[in-house]
Amino acid sequence: MTGALAPTKPLTVADRCDRCGAQAYVRAVLAGGGDLLFCAHHGRKYAEALRAIGADIQDETDRLNATAASATHAER
Repeated sequence: MTGALAPTKPLTVADRCDRCGAQAYVRAVLAGGGDLLFCAHHGRKYAEALRAIGADIQDETDRLNATAASATHAER
């Protein structure tokens, strides 16, 4: 295994955080197989520990900023 993140499909509104059930923006692909999904908060909370065990992190939290910017622009 190279440590490079295998191609994965983008997270959708149907993907939920394994910890709290909120919309998932972070996927942790585990070295032994399988993955975990996290909201932005829990993704930040567990990222260091997950990387320490060799997980690759797919972080889509930048979509939160894009959504907020679009909402602010629409309000003008």
